[in-house]
Amino acid sequence: MIFKKVVEVISDELIIRQNEISATTRLREDLNVDSLDVVELITDLEHIFKVTISDEEAAALRTVGDIVNLLESYQR
Repeated sequence: MIFKKVVEVISDELIIRQNEISATTRLREDLNVDSLDVVELITDLEHIFKVTISDEEAAALRTVGDIVNLLESYQR
């Protein structure tokens, strides 16, 4: 559920096909995400999942799986 929604958000934000995104997809290296893209993605995810992601947490996100794991940790 969370993975699917994260992939949808990334796909919509970056105009990338969902089937090109996996848990191991690296944000900067594979998707060419820059700092502005990260801010926009984090803002969208915070709104959708009703969480607050700290700057430190955002800076530690390297892969799509990292995002999913972080969001899952908020649900525990």
